[in-house]
Amino acid sequence: MGLLENKVAVITGGTRGLGLAMAQAFAREGASVVIASRSTEAVTKTVDALRAEGGQASGLACDVSDLAQVQALADHALNAFSRFDIWVNNAGLSPAYGPTVHVQPEEFVKATQTNILGTYYGSVVALRHFFPKRSGKLINLIGAGARAPAPMQNAYGSSKAWIRNFTLALAKEYKDSGVGILAFSPGMMTTDLIINVQVVAGYEHLLKSFPTVIRVIAKPPEVAARKAVWLASSATDGRTGVEVHLFNPAAMLLSFLRDRAHRLTGQKTDGPQPVITSVPPAI
Repeated sequence: MGLLENKVAVITGGTRGLGLAMAQAFAREGASVVIASRSTEAVTKTVDALRAEGGQASGLACDVSDLAQVQALADHALNAFSRFDIWVNNAGLSPAYGPTVHVQPEEFVKATQTNILGTYYGSVVALRHFFPKRSGKLINLIGAGARAPAPMQNAYGSSKAWIRNFTLALAKEYKDSGVGILAFSPGMMTTDLIINVQVVAGYEHLLKSFPTVIRVIAKPPEVAARKAVWLASSATDGRTGVEVHLFNPAAMLLSFLRDRAHRLTGQKTDGPQPVITSVPPAI
């Protein structure tokens, strides 16, 4: 029996990257999964792939910055599987790498609305379903910037700081609700968010070492997905306000030293190479 047998999980941003890895991992552990992204085509393709692998899956196109669409996603889950037990607010965006005033305002706003409003709306909709049952797991994704400023990534980093505080405050507000309200920082992963990077023109030099950082630090999203399974499982029953970080400073240092040794001895260092695209500055 899988760790999530007979559970139903809703995962936003579930058609690629960590969201897709979580959907696959949850399904392998016995959960029925409901995925969402902005693209109907991507949702259909992903649902078909999950079913082809033997999973129970459904999905709906959803812009998480729109409360009505988030509520429609919850209704879809109820229609498909009669309930949901786990809700993961994973959908997230990051505008071009660069100083705040030079980032196009519409991209900055789009990222903050997706990250902040998406988490807020998803949390409210999920908790309204969980409270009467006095059970359920709400998992909100945090990341770079959650605990310290993230220069050149201000929209993303500040939104993650907001999500962390919001999630931990929710956990304190509803500590006796029976619902697990959890914050999860998966660390740097080899997903589109860091493999296909936009940078404000004129600041490309700041990403000179980025390929090395990715090669040394970034992990496949499947690693974080396994930890998300643990968070969603009975292992965290009765716990709330849990904040889990996969970042390991000691392991990072060891990886850097190993990479340095390989380079000094002329050994080949494998790893994904980011595609960096310049975009016009706002000023």
